[in-house]
Amino acid sequence: MVNRKELDPDKSPSARFGQLLRTLRDARGWTQDELAERMGCSGTHISAVETGRRPPTLHFARSADRVFGTGERFERLSRAVRYTALLEGFPEYVAHEARAAEIRLYEVGVVPGLLQTPEYAATLEADAVRREAITPEQADERVELVVRRQAALARIPSPLIFAVLDESCIRRPMGDPAIMEAQLDRLLAFAERPNTVLQVAPFSMGARRPFSLPITVLTMPDRSLMSYAESSHRGHLERESTAVLPMLMAYHQLQAEALSQAASVAMIEQLRKGTP
Repeated sequence: MVNRKELDPDKSPSARFGQLLRTLRDARGWTQDELAERMGCSGTHISAVETGRRPPTLHFARSADRVFGTGERFERLSRAVRYTALLEGFPEYVAHEARAAEIRLYEVGVVPGLLQTPEYAATLEADAVRREAITPEQADERVELVVRRQAALARIPSPLIFAVLDESCIRRPMGDPAIMEAQLDRLLAFAERPNTVLQVAPFSMGARRPFSLPITVLTMPDRSLMSYAESSHRGHLERESTAVLPMLMAYHQLQAEALSQAASVAMIEQLRKGTP
């Protein structure tokens, strides 16, 4: 085809979205105008999305899923395009998190996103802006995602959430005292829910910690397992049970060594009152 732009799906989330759109359209023998008619837009719009010149909106992605019968595949890809401030791999993880039956997470240094107040999240991202690691717009994007992730878990039946926080998470000041006070209150409220377990891994555990970095293990509705971990540059979603099962076993060991929920709540309440 004359002037047909070649796409590199590894170049960006937009390129991956555009390549999939073009591949499925070609497989059906449709022109861009014919696909546009089915999706309720213009052929020019289809061309712009396919070549990465225009990012797909959520509405566009859902229309593509409807036309091609791809479930939520395009919608998930569109999230990767939208959340450009996130580590590679994280948008895909978030899509699975929203459907998980059980979530087991371990965090070091900061309160995990699922438990953050918007003010705590905004303070965390404001520091990233100060360091010029992200733009103010990307900071807003990240805070918005925190709120969106928490809302996605407010469903019936509720997922079981097991959260083990390194003691550094609750002792590291974040913003002014009012922000940290509200964050500790959020943790205490989280512990009271019927579908949650909150534990603190105290400094005294020392080398008995099975993890040195944050880790999340998801149990999906069909009981399949996947794990998510991050390096400084990208996130990695692992679906192979042979790799995830040892992480799940290590997580159980972590819970056994960590403080009970009652003792963890007592520690947080002491901090809340200003007691060392």
